[in-house]
Amino acid sequence: MLPYGRQSISEDDIAAVAAILRGDWLTTGPAVAAFEAEIGRLAGGHRAVSATSGTAALHMAYAAAGVGPGDEVISTPMTFVATTAMASLLGAKIVFADVEEDTALIDPAAVDTLASDRTKVIAAVDYAGSPADYDALGSIAGRVGALTLDDAAHSIGSTYKGRPVGDLADLTTFSFFPTKNLTTGEGGAVVAKDPALAQRAHEFHFIGLVRDRERFQITTEGPWHQEVHEFGVNYRLTDIASALGLAQLQRLEQFKSRRAEITRRYNEALAGLDGVRIPVQRDDVDPIRHLYPVRILDGRRREVFEKMRADGIGVQVNYMPVYWHPVYANAGYQRGLCPNAERFYAEELSLPIFPDLTDAQVDQVVEVLARALR
Repeated sequence: MLPYGRQSISEDDIAAVAAILRGDWLTTGPAVAAFEAEIGRLAGGHRAVSATSGTAALHMAYAAAGVGPGDEVISTPMTFVATTAMASLLGAKIVFADVEEDTALIDPAAVDTLASDRTKVIAAVDYAGSPADYDALGSIAGRVGALTLDDAAHSIGSTYKGRPVGDLADLTTFSFFPTKNLTTGEGGAVVAKDPALAQRAHEFHFIGLVRDRERFQITTEGPWHQEVHEFGVNYRLTDIASALGLAQLQRLEQFKSRRAEITRRYNEALAGLDGVRIPVQRDDVDPIRHLYPVRILDGRRREVFEKMRADGIGVQVNYMPVYWHPVYANAGYQRGLCPNAERFYAEELSLPIFPDLTDAQVDQVVEVLARALR
């Protein structure tokens, strides 16, 4: 089965991990600090805090923003459930805004009608690697006193109007799962433009430990002292994972270039194929193409999915609208809430795309898709 996505591991990656295993640090050590510094540099020079997963990074970001009961978080239904689940876990009410019909990105016009003084965070998702319209979202957030969050699980290495992902929203979260644009095995990171938010994210992911002597409330202890002011969790990434991430970062531009080549090859081959709609790309973004989501028309998506899987092509569907999940449906969210998102889901099919995919395999995918449509 040809997968829709997979990691690209080189001998340099393996050597970097092996060097850590032969050294003194396995968990939070110099490799973690170096990896965070490189992520921060890539993300516009802001502080990055690494995490054990993209989901953990979202939890850290919402906690740093002070999200809690009584707050509302506006977000998109066209995402993996973790984007909103971590805010729900903290007690917030999720308000779903529909997506743009063509890009499947959160629609600023829809957000604008839903934003209020109860809005704590506007959480966008850079679906398939294309950044959302952060100028418009930032303006709305400013009007109601909210923060913006970029769930950039798909988009590390992308730019919006010349600015890198990580410099677009108040808070940005990354995922380094194996199918993503670079991997640490499991892993993620939070980037915050406000150093105070970054420090809150750091302390939350470090069991809430405060080590700044100037902030100590207990002042009678010795140099070993540390204390907890707010509860936190252990979401610390390891030096093992960070070493892999550092090695992967050296190839991120190569990964981006190859994904662009695959995208062009798909676009050219599928442009004239009846029954298929290829993804669009706005002129103001330079995306790293994490997914290649075609739309299968005339109600044939499931039929085509099953035929392609039977022929060895591991297509995927990304994603079922979040509020269709029973955890949200049982809380009162109803189908029909976001028509564009639901229409997109009914047609969406993710074709394989990853750096090690060969031109011959791309051609094979196109052939199998064409055959399935016939």
